[in-house]
Parts: sequence; structure tokens; C-alpha cells
Amino acid sequence: MPFPLYLLTLAVFAMGTSEFMLAGLLPDIASDLGVTVGTAGVLTSAFAIGMIVGAPLMAVLARHWPARSSLLGFVLAFSAAHAVSAATSSFAVLCATRVVAALANAGFLAVALTTATTLVPADKKGRALAVLLSGATVATIAGVPGGSVLGTFLGWRATFWAAAVLCLPAAVGILIGSPTRRGQKNPADGPPLRAELAQLKSPRLLLVMLLGALVNAATFAGFTFLAPVVTGTAGLGELWISVVLVLFGAGSFVGVTVAGQLADQRSGLVIAVGGPLLLIGWPTLAVLADRPVALLTLVFVQGALSFALGSTLITRVLYEAAGAPAMAGSYATVALNVGAATGPLIAASTLSAAVGDLGPLWASGLLVAAALLVAFPSRGVLAADRSSEVLQ
Repeated sequence: MPFPLYLLTLAVFAMGTSEFMLAGLLPDIASDLGVTVGTAGVLTSAFAIGMIVGAPLMAVLARHWPARSSLLGFVLAFSAAHAVSAATSSFAVLCATRVVAALANAGFLAVALTTATTLVPADKKGRALAVLLSGATVATIAGVPGGSVLGTFLGWRATFWAAAVLCLPAAVGILIGSPTRRGQKNPADGPPLRAELAQLKSPRLLLVMLLGALVNAATFAGFTFLAPVVTGTAGLGELWISVVLVLFGAGSFVGVTVAGQLADQRSGLVIAVGGPLLLIGWPTLAVLADRPVALLTLVFVQGALSFALGSTLITRVLYEAAGAPAMAGSYATVALNVGAATGPLIAASTLSAAVGDLGPLWASGLLVAAALLVAFPSRGVLAADRSSEVLQ
């Protein structure tokens, strides 16, 4: 894989650390700012909503900008938003800074997804995205648990300061090694914006975007509220939250890596096998969450299945949106973050139910079930891989 791709991955790691780190910080943030844990979970949704709005908006604004300038500006804006987050004592301001950070992250990811696929041959998009998205999975292995430990000893604000500082080497890497343009061709020579937006009329594209959103909603519904399950249902100490996040992240890395080898040519197989297993896994985790060994094992498995299935569907979004080279990355980003926004909201609504801390895990299972119900009538479409049809 080309070196500039790894520079983009470094920035994804920095941003992924921020996006996922709230899973281990929600109880402390809630206590410090005087809100409930469920209310604090809105921070995850606020970030995701900013990503949803920001992805197409930033993609349009940066459509004819040099990729290096776009990526650098987004990373620096992201860092600045985290510095303000770390300094505020207002939950409303914290929510606002999460939205600003999300807009910057959305712009970066929309450009980065497109840039990554132009750095490799047309039939290697899945592998390129596996490398890029590995930055997010490594964030869950190293960055997020590290942030959780930092938050345990120094408070949640220290984690936000660390996220701000972490963006700086990524910015230097982009400045030194990223391509000056988003691909080998000048974006101005591509299809007009109206033609790219018209791709959203494609039923195949809308289908894979919907499935990607549902699977990611399930992932974030369970992942966002793992901390209360660890310390409450399983009865483990706070430091075990970091262990659980590491295991989820390690599974995610394995899932993205394996799926990256299959997503270009065998995406139908990944969906057909991974979907039912993911459906079984979330309720099983809910039932066995009070048994630490089972909890630790199943968290790893669910991380692997969630990201294998999710990354495969996002790869399919880029294939189906091949006629929108500048906007395809934003479509994939929207699909990811519609799920990331709705998942925690749905999960938070279950916390007051009889199942308590386990509600989010049951909600994840229901969301995967919904995805499979949508996918089943269209299984022929999902099994028909499109890598040979990609237009360049």
C-alpha cells in the first residue's frame, strides 16, 4: 500500500480515539457536569449528527480544493475543538464542540475515503479502506483504553487534551507526505455536482447505505454503554473498562483486516456469514454479561463481526457510488454516522427499562435483526459484487 495511505491512517487513528473514547468516560463526564449517564450519551449522538451533516457539506465545499490543504485544515480544526472541550465546564458547550469536531472529522473522512481509493488500483478499494479504517480500530485498541486509563487517574479533561495534542503529528504527516490533489485527476475534470448527487437515486446505493447505517447503529448502541455493563452487571473494577475496550478494539482490527481481503470480490459471503453471527452475538452477550470470562470473550467476537460487516458494507457504498468520485466518501461517511447517531439514542432509551444496563446490548441485537430483514429480500443484489464494474 502507498505511504500516503498510512499518513491518512494516522489521522484516522487520532480522530477515532476521540470518537470512541467517550465509551469509557461517560460516567465521569456525567458526574462532573451534573447530568445523567443517558444524557451524557447524547455527546456521542451529537458527534455523529455533526458527521452526518458535515460529510456532504464539507465534501461539496472541498470539492475543488487540493486534498492536502483540505485534510490539514480539517485536522487542525478538530484539534482546536478538543482544546475548547477540555477547558469548558458547560455541558451545552461540550455538546457544541463535539459538533464542531464532528464537522471537521466529517470533512476529513469524506476526503480521505475518496483519496484512499484513488491511491490504489480500481479493484483494491476494499484493501485500501481496510488500511484506512484500521486507524479507527487501532484507536479502540490503544487510544481509547489509554484515554480511559488517563481519565481514571487524571480526569476526563486530560483525555480531551491528549486528543487535541494527538492530532498534531498527524497534521505534520499530512503536510509532508499527502498528495496535493485528491487523486490522479483534477476534481474539476470529474462529473458535475448534480450528476454526483443523482447517484443517490440508485436503489443499490441506498440499500447498502441503509444496511451500513443499521449495522453501525447496532455497533454504537452496544459499544457506547459497555462501561456500565463492565462495572455494574459484571461487577468488575473501573480499570477493567480499559481491558474490555482493548478486546473490542482488537476484535475490530481483526474483523477489518479479514474483511479487507474479501470485500472487493466476496462481499456477499461476508454479509451472509457475518450477519447471522452478529445477530446471535448481541443477545448472547446480554445473557452472559454477568460472567466475566464470557463477557471478555464475546466483546472480542462482537468487535470482529461488527467491523467486518460494517467495513464491507462501506466498501460496497464506494463501489455503488463509483459515478460520484468526489462525493462517494461523504455518502459512506453519512451511512456510518446515521448509525452512530441513532444507535446510542436508541440504546439510552432502554437504560430505564427492566433490563437496565443490558438494554443497549438487546437494542444492538434488534438493530442487526432489522438489517437482516432488509437485506434478505435483496440478497441477490448483495451477492453480486461490483469491483469489475468500477468506473475510473
